Amino acid sequence: MAKKLKIRDLTLRDGQQSSFATRMTQEQIDRCLPYYKEANFYAMEVWGGAVPDSVMRYLNENPWTRLETIHKAVGNVSKLTALSRGRNLFGYSPYTDEIIDGFCRNSIQSGLGIMRIFDALNDVDNVKSTIKYVKQYGGMADCAVCYTVDPKYPEIGFFGRLMGKKNPKPVFTDEYFLDKAKQMAALGADMITIKDMSGLIPPKRVSTLVKLFKQHLNIPVDFHTHCTPGYGLASVLAAIVAGVDVVDTNCWYFAGGTGAPAIELVYVFCQKMGIDLGVNMEAVAKINTQLREIRKELNLSVFNTEKPEPKAFNPLTDKLPADVDALFDKAIAAAKADDEAATIDACRKIEAYFGFPAPNELVQKAEIPGGMYSNMVAQLKQLKAEDILPRAMELIPTVRLAAGLPPLVTPTSQIVGAQAVNCAMDEKAGRPMYTNKSSQFVNLVKGEYGHTPVKIDPEFRLKIAGVREETPYDTSKYQMQPNPTLPEAGGVKLAENEKEVLLLELFPLVAKGFLTEQKKKAYAASKPAEPKAEEAKPATEKKSAQITGNTVNAPLPGRVIDIKVKVGDEVKSGQEVVTLEAMKMENSITSNYAGKVKQILVEVGETVATDLPMIEIE
Repeated sequence: MAKKLKIRDLTLRDGQQSSFATRMTQEQIDRCLPYYKEANFYAMEVWGGAVPDSVMRYLNENPWTRLETIHKAVGNVSKLTALSRGRNLFGYSPYTDEIIDGFCRNSIQSGLGIMRIFDALNDVDNVKSTIKYVKQYGGMADCAVCYTVDPKYPEIGFFGRLMGKKNPKPVFTDEYFLDKAKQMAALGADMITIKDMSGLIPPKRVSTLVKLFKQHLNIPVDFHTHCTPGYGLASVLAAIVAGVDVVDTNCWYFAGGTGAPAIELVYVFCQKMGIDLGVNMEAVAKINTQLREIRKELNLSVFNTEKPEPKAFNPLTDKLPADVDALFDKAIAAAKADDEAATIDACRKIEAYFGFPAPNELVQKAEIPGGMYSNMVAQLKQLKAEDILPRAMELIPTVRLAAGLPPLVTPTSQIVGAQAVNCAMDEKAGRPMYTNKSSQFVNLVKGEYGHTPVKIDPEFRLKIAGVREETPYDTSKYQMQPNPTLPEAGGVKLAENEKEVLLLELFPLVAKGFLTEQKKKAYAASKPAEPKAEEAKPATEKKSAQITGNTVNAPLPGRVIDIKVKVGDEVKSGQEVVTLEAMKMENSITSNYAGKVKQILVEVGETVATDLPMIEIE
């Protein structure tokens, strides 16, 4: 067991993303930073994940400013960490080495100390370039092995067993995870993280993996988990007992539930075991004073409700009741004895005493990420088809296996979940499964995301993607995003420097609107005040000719991101005519009719409802 344990605080990235929809403003973060400088965390995760997208999309703030401001306030007291999706960086597409190089260089120059690099398929080829450039520019490469579980396949019936039918053998074994870690270490990883983004790893399993990694690797091992299914705190304790070097935690008011365990509870455990965290807990208490108010502000502004908060607790000043204190001792004894059930039981009772959310039993039983489940529920609510949720859940193992058994982490969890919903919808409508498929699912099956853990049946790939052989994404055909001049902003470029160009590449839809508004505001501020113009007349509604032909309708609600045809074009049946973004997936909408495009009834950027006519064909 380690006598020293390093803490990576997740509060300002994963903490706010998991519990508060990534809506912390710069002003709210600024209130906490003086105390973070005093806290002396080993590392602070502040960037990556959904933060860069969200600060532009919802807060109208610059992601680079977020990173640079935190670094200016905290300095080198704590290493600032970002979460990166390997070759996909913060976006959803594979990028060229030129973009990965520029992104890593600018990130480290802006104050980043550690890049946590993972790949949604655990495809080591996809992390090579980021490791190379992070280290080249003086950063640490923290390579994450994504923990996942084998699907719960439907039970084979009597006749199936009689015919010799068997479910697939387990893929995600201890040997599988160790092999991935060894490959990443060989590429130059400075640290390996066991990344349990769904909170599905129980204490005994993480204990085994930590011991295995420590035995075979000579670099530090970090453990990252969440509390959603109710294993989080118990598994962190088991990892500490097993000798892990770093654990990820949140500060009290952003901890538990969908987030990571609270550092305050980890501190109590470590005090009892004689382990030094090296963290100034007095400063952590000051951070919590700020977070408690920020939590209230976020609940009201984002969720329009006052969610219950955990009971206030400062381990430096608050004395625990004897029975609760005894629970900590029981949990430690159970973890040391490798008694998984007793460890989980004691830790759940501790969290219940403090008022943290109860375990999500559905996520625990289904063994899928909570975010994936909530995405599916939201998608079905939009479609007014909540009744097919049980069937969509049943289809997840089938869809996932057909697609090569990808780990369920962003973005593959969303891709598989959305496709399970599409298949359930197809079934309900009497269509063959996979009639509706997102372009991301097509690309996953085609091979553009990388090598899947299990080989995909060539005939299935042909059916979905039109090719039999695995076809990697060809970065030589990558086209940079358009960077036009903006007449409305005095003729400046949309992206005026490398950092803005990178935002445009990684988040084309969001960054375009964000940068345009920034440039227009700057131009308006630079001009002398002008006489007030006449009030603009309200825009007239878009008028369409009467529809007399066949229409291509939106099969689900979403936003039009591309129109593939123009008026007068000849269209074949089955031809793609519109790309619709729904639940972060791009859906190719095809025509069921052959003919000429008479009129286009929607515009790029427009939000459409289910069954809304988009294209008329005669």
